[in-house]
Amino acid sequence: MSAKRTLHEGWTLTGDPAAPVAVDAVPATVPGAVHTDLLAAGLIADPYLDDAERGLAWIGRTDWTYRTAFDTPEGTWDGIDLAFDGLDTIARVTLNGTVLGETADMHRRHRFDARPALRPQGPNELEVAFTAPYTYAEAQRDRLGDRPNAYPEPGNFIRKAACDFGWDWGPNLAGAGIWREVRLETWRTARIDTVVPRATVQDGRGIVDLHVTVQKAADTDLELHCRIGEHETRAHLPAGADTAEVRLEVPDPDLWSPHGRGAQTLHPLDVTLTAAGGELDAWSTRIGFRTVELDTEPNDHGRPYTLKINGETVWIKGVNWIPDEALTHRVDPARIERRLRQALAAGVNYLRVWGGGIYESADFYRLCDELGLLVGQDFLFACAAYPEEEPFWSEVEAEARDNLARLAPHPSLVTWTGNNENLWGWHDWDWQAPLGDKTWGAGYYHDLLPKLVAEVDGTRPYWPGSPYSGTRELHPNEQAHASVHIWDVWNREDYTRYRDWKPRFVAEFGYQAPPTWSTVRRMVTDEPLAAETPAMLWHQKAEDGQAKLQRGLDAHLPPVRDFDDWLYFTQVNQARAIRLGLERFRALQPYCTGAIVWQLNDCWPVTSWAAIDGEERLKPLWYALKDAFAERIVTFQPDGEGLNMVVVNDSAEAWNGVIGFWKCNPEGRIIGRALVQMEIDARDTAVLELEPGAIPTDGQFLVTGREDFPRATWFTKEDKDMDWATARFTTETAVEGGEVKVTVTAETVLRDLCLFPDRLDPEAAVDKALITIVPGEQVTFTVTSEAIAASAELQKALTEKPVLRAIND
Repeated sequence: MSAKRTLHEGWTLTGDPAAPVAVDAVPATVPGAVHTDLLAAGLIADPYLDDAERGLAWIGRTDWTYRTAFDTPEGTWDGIDLAFDGLDTIARVTLNGTVLGETADMHRRHRFDARPALRPQGPNELEVAFTAPYTYAEAQRDRLGDRPNAYPEPGNFIRKAACDFGWDWGPNLAGAGIWREVRLETWRTARIDTVVPRATVQDGRGIVDLHVTVQKAADTDLELHCRIGEHETRAHLPAGADTAEVRLEVPDPDLWSPHGRGAQTLHPLDVTLTAAGGELDAWSTRIGFRTVELDTEPNDHGRPYTLKINGETVWIKGVNWIPDEALTHRVDPARIERRLRQALAAGVNYLRVWGGGIYESADFYRLCDELGLLVGQDFLFACAAYPEEEPFWSEVEAEARDNLARLAPHPSLVTWTGNNENLWGWHDWDWQAPLGDKTWGAGYYHDLLPKLVAEVDGTRPYWPGSPYSGTRELHPNEQAHASVHIWDVWNREDYTRYRDWKPRFVAEFGYQAPPTWSTVRRMVTDEPLAAETPAMLWHQKAEDGQAKLQRGLDAHLPPVRDFDDWLYFTQVNQARAIRLGLERFRALQPYCTGAIVWQLNDCWPVTSWAAIDGEERLKPLWYALKDAFAERIVTFQPDGEGLNMVVVNDSAEAWNGVIGFWKCNPEGRIIGRALVQMEIDARDTAVLELEPGAIPTDGQFLVTGREDFPRATWFTKEDKDMDWATARFTTETAVEGGEVKVTVTAETVLRDLCLFPDRLDPEAAVDKALITIVPGEQVTFTVTSEAIAASAELQKALTEKPVLRAIND
């Protein structure tokens, strides 16, 4: 029987003697990275704080060597392999002075035969020497000729996460390390190399076609035992053969369904390799039976982009996912689960794993399988022209094959996409002249990758790029055709411009805001704190980011008086922008079939487009997502000179009931009421044109009643132009265990009322935000915090500025 053991102990790290900081055999963590080892040794400052990142560029220009030792396995083995799940990136693996191999791709697994170099008795000295990523990438750039990149970095000349070299939301921490598990694996006679399960549903039967590859030490007959629950089959693998195709069938299986559409049924799949002498190796996973279709067939309105799971159209309520830590190895299963549960709680049903990061981990996909979150995985190309010459073509093919096989079992994975914005970049970003006749990646996106998806996977749809309009003859970001990215908003236009878009499917759109107060206070030590103090600006990576934030404030909100106002107003503006966009796109369904917000998460503390900041705290945007992604929503949408009430029912049940809304004057006094009887089928949308008398004018506004769906509002003026009364209200607090209930009763209109308990306790959380109420109405916030629950002083502070805020305070 084969055996595996991790080699994670006893590692040291040594740097090039010419580096600015002497690093000689400091303790190293594996899995890990150079930056965290240097931080643990006290040799660098925390790169996430203030502008410490600025002084760490030398790390990516230094060669590094990891070393450890291990004993020779006892017993007699036909195979003794060193298996690396992730080497970042340009590495030479040496055992006892013998070079076992070299690597040039952080995104795939590598395996080396250790037997020729093993000592009969240990210790065996293992060394992994990394060439500086800049050294390699710049040499390849010089050899092949430069190519356009949205950032002035050589990340398109190395198979390494593009965002390691910095992005408009992330730090440049390009370094090196053994970033995923490393193992010593021993086996006799033969071992299972890969198993690729292709699970489908045909005529009510669950079908799993297994492609099994084995590695043999001797030319001998073998048996494969393949089992799903009570259903099993055997396959003979004769001498001379090292691959097998095996089919398993399960009659009438329980299906895997997305969250809210049924159960997330997972079936254990086991493959055992045997010979005459008994069991040699075993492999196991869990699979789900479900069908996936991506309808992109042109119609009278252009080209749809409609995802169907088990034959049922799913309106995509999506978020873009980036690596959850800039130092990726620090992301453990518990952190992933917290993040995914936060996404699920916000009504999200789909995560797009963005192409400038990584192929996500087994833990990520396992949790998405269990939670019913759909995933679209980009191949790893982003915002740059990529060379197709060797060694890159072969590395990309090996990388794609490896990850297609590795991720094949996961029913949550439903689409593969060729790249992020590179087709768009070739059209619109002035690439063509500097490129001339040089390769730029088109061969990957249109030829190699679709061929590999069909060959290795065969069950999931592939789309050449995000955005892409379905044919090379069309502009790739044509809004009537398939997927689009909307970035005129934020970069140039006000967010009300979303109402002018009529997209079929939105794969990216976003708006910035700074992180939560507690995160800001940890990431910068500037005093006095202001929007444009040096460290705050260092943590704003977007081009003209502060100016764009200010433009948004100027268009919508009163002048800020201090940093507290700036923080609150920018966060509210972000939330309003994205909610407006999402409500517009949902109101267009079924013409529009989904929207993926940029972005769910951050990889460090930063001003960005994220809903959850780099220290895992919820920004107001998260609460806006929860409202806009609710199963049932009501939204007021302008239509020429008129106004429509659009009712969206994304639940499995018909929505039959009465919806009430009020017309109010600026003081919040109700001056008109309406009740509408609605009968809406499941997964359907209804549009009601409001009578002229129901439409507010000159400072008046509409609000729906306090129903079982998020309150809808319509304002005729921006807050900066509204004659709001200064906020007046009363508060009551009550402690219940480790929670504090804060009840606010409005005496005036309270616009986008928020409570920020993290100002009092960094661990505190609150259940709601962005609440608009009129005089006489109440809202109760639930604050979870043992510290606040134990302190009368902190409870009092919960009811005061800057913890409790309204736009008109």
